[in-house]
Amino acid sequence: MVATSALLIPAALALLLPGAQAPGGTGSALDPTTLALTARSALLEQADRYQRLAGEAALRRTRLTDALTAEQAAREELATRQQAVGAGAADLYRADAIGRYPVLGLDLHDAEATPGVLYQQALADRAGADRSADVVQAARSAARLEAAVARVADARAAVVAADRRAADVLSAVRAEVDDLSPEVSGRLAALGTVRAAGAQQERNAAATRRWQEYLGRLATGGIAPPPAAALTDLTSLPAGMSPALDADGRPVPGVAWAVIGSEPVTVLPAETVAAVSNALSQLGKPFLPGTAGPETYDCGGFTAASWLLAGYALPGSPEAQWASGPAVPARDVQVGDLVFSPGGQDVGIYVGDGDVVGASAASYQVAVRAMAAGSSAVRVTAPAPGAVNPALPAGGGTGACGAPLPQPGPVSPRWGGWENGRIPAEALCRLGIAGHALRCDAAASYARLDAAFTEEFGVPLRITDSYRSLGAQVAAFYAKPGLAAVPGASNHGWALAVDLGGGVNVAGTPQWTWMTANAGRFGFVQPGWASPGGEKPEPWHWEYGYIS
Repeated sequence: MVATSALLIPAALALLLPGAQAPGGTGSALDPTTLALTARSALLEQADRYQRLAGEAALRRTRLTDALTAEQAAREELATRQQAVGAGAADLYRADAIGRYPVLGLDLHDAEATPGVLYQQALADRAGADRSADVVQAARSAARLEAAVARVADARAAVVAADRRAADVLSAVRAEVDDLSPEVSGRLAALGTVRAAGAQQERNAAATRRWQEYLGRLATGGIAPPPAAALTDLTSLPAGMSPALDADGRPVPGVAWAVIGSEPVTVLPAETVAAVSNALSQLGKPFLPGTAGPETYDCGGFTAASWLLAGYALPGSPEAQWASGPAVPARDVQVGDLVFSPGGQDVGIYVGDGDVVGASAASYQVAVRAMAAGSSAVRVTAPAPGAVNPALPAGGGTGACGAPLPQPGPVSPRWGGWENGRIPAEALCRLGIAGHALRCDAAASYARLDAAFTEEFGVPLRITDSYRSLGAQVAAFYAKPGLAAVPGASNHGWALAVDLGGGVNVAGTPQWTWMTANAGRFGFVQPGWASPGGEKPEPWHWEYGYIS
């Protein structure tokens, strides 16, 4: 009940969020939707500022590392110089008068020994000069060390200052989300979503609706989510709140209970509310490895971006995020917790009722999915763990961010739940040429392929076709019935195929030959049917992976 009771609200009890625009009404300049838009814009601006300052802090840390390395080298150099001076001084101390000044050994009665004595004196003079040089070099090394120590101090102060500036931005973000009302947070959760296909859209919408109903219940009960800092001391919780208890009667860190009417409700920190609302507002956005929004995400980038808009800076990988907070037993998972799939390569945010929202490589989009059996979790708003979380067990049956492991045999080109030619534009990534677009990972690979081709030939690839909607397929079929595929069956309808010109469209040309030798490095291949000698030669047709 602790984990999900606040979110399991019967539809009959769900209340409209206060401040909502009435059907057919004109609304207000300060209605919750307007405030949500303003809040998200401000949070994104602060997040951009934090990223810049974090980059500056990282640069300062690099310079500090370089300065520490130079300081260590200066210390080692000084130690070597001091050792040489010390050895010379010890030799001089142990020598007798003639050893120090061989000329004292000259004998008027032994003229034959004079050349040897003079030679020994020359050697002594040279040794003395070397000792003097060592002293001078030691003094210079000491000066270099002093300068190196000063540079380290300056670099360390610069790191502290840069970290402080970045931390101040996070504090400002937390202060801003602490002021968001439940009504505004509820509207924030529905901003910017991209419609998914079929059952996935229904699941996404249900999670968002459940979250908005929870916030609506807080609003009608006059409960404002408190800052996370106000929920750390269980003996001084905000008025009207009591410690939340787990199934064994132990306090649950980071959340509290309140009562609305005669029913208990779990009260989450304001920062958690902001993180979850921002996460849900990105539903349907495309998945792309190595990205953290705001247009595309991978799993770690998505959770990091969502929590950054709540004032918490998380590392970008699931592995590092697992180590960033205290582990939470699966039975005690709370809304907002980071949930890691078995194997630890995929991460999402728990949104209640056994659901997780995350950027999945399995569906190529931000989506709500069931929390997998055997998952692990950490709580972002709870104090950092005193000990390192144990490493998650390897395995899990999927790759990075839930990517399906390769299977032998033909691979279906279907993805995201959409039908051929019915993929919304918002789920694709533009290629920057006319209206051409592909699935985001294919688009990123195409950009690298284009760069390599341009370096080789001095001109970019000439693309003539990419994703083809069902309407475009119908038009192409009627225009070229003998050449175009039956509508709904075009390989271009999966946003994974391109047609190219500029020489690539003619077999045997240098451009086509280069493609056959190099396109595979970027994931593009020419299927057998389109190759010269194939059943339907189309040298211009290339696909991201074998889809036909």
